[in-house]
Amino acid sequence: MKPIRLGMVGGGSGAFIGAIHRIAARMDGRFDLVAGALSSDPTRAASSAADLGIRGYTSFAEMARLEAARDDGIEAVAIVTPNHMHAAPAVAFLNAGIHVICDKPLSATAEQARQIADAAAESPARFFLTHNYSALPMVREARALVAEGALGQVRLVHAEYLQGWLSDEVHNKQADWRTDPAQAGAGALGDIGTHAWQLAEFVTGQTPSHVSADLSSVVPGRPIDDDARVALRYASGAKGGIWASQVALGMENGLSLRVFGDRGALDWRLSDSERLIFTPKDGPAQILTRAQDRSGSFRTPPGHPEGYLEGFANLYLDIAEIIRGDAARVDRVPGLAAGLSGMAFIAAAKASSAQDGVWTEVQP
Repeated sequence: MKPIRLGMVGGGSGAFIGAIHRIAARMDGRFDLVAGALSSDPTRAASSAADLGIRGYTSFAEMARLEAARDDGIEAVAIVTPNHMHAAPAVAFLNAGIHVICDKPLSATAEQARQIADAAAESPARFFLTHNYSALPMVREARALVAEGALGQVRLVHAEYLQGWLSDEVHNKQADWRTDPAQAGAGALGDIGTHAWQLAEFVTGQTPSHVSADLSSVVPGRPIDDDARVALRYASGAKGGIWASQVALGMENGLSLRVFGDRGALDWRLSDSERLIFTPKDGPAQILTRAQDRSGSFRTPPGHPEGYLEGFANLYLDIAEIIRGDAARVDRVPGLAAGLSGMAFIAAAKASSAQDGVWTEVQP
């Protein structure tokens, strides 16, 4: 089958996440990047497109309109812009009948999220959200273990995502938009807290009903949260917590998840992503590796490490097959529901923290 023709919004020269998406999209040969509106600056957009050898556009609106009219126009688009620029392109391409692959979180505001949801409801095209960590093989294995009852009834859930790169005042391209409320919408809570939220939701199959949050701006003068501590309550009776921080000095990318049930427990850490520790109630801890993974998500023989790029590539592979009609893959790829859940988490946590941690319902 011919590769799916892909476009990109954002991700011009010097952009971090755009290059990651491009590598991931071509890793399995399922996509062919052919067009892009790679920057809001016309000169940079043109030079970036020329460097990649693709059709270049000066705006996403022009790109959506003209590509939809071409016989060889794009069939899907990757949106890799800052959070506040997710909604408008997503709506434009969904309205044009073009599948959307959007970097997380869904948007910067609840209103923008509603705009995407409304457009998706009226479009024949699909919407995908690239929470890449949920596509790692041992995370998918953890999900399978919970689903088949290996842990019994889930009692406790704890997710952490700790970084230290913003522990001082930092000014560069990545830091400037992530610490600007107008562009990011939320700080550590939205940038990495939504990863922890989605990871816990994906593995357990449960969404917390209420949160109690304490959001802080630890660095003086920072206008957005850089440390978020959120307690969770589940309708099932389970309890949990999320700690997301970008001021945890010495931490590089400390994502982890622990789930405790009445029959067993799971412990997974990104720093050792090839291993999942499963501890049954009446037996010793078992170290599971990709040799035991049943999801088929691994790309190299066990013992040959896979990680960040491969997680994105797993998503792009699944997305391509879903577009081509493989419905069996749908439930393991984050979509609009995951994005709206993340936005509901942000809204509830902000509301709770503003009221000194009062328990607040997570409203879908």
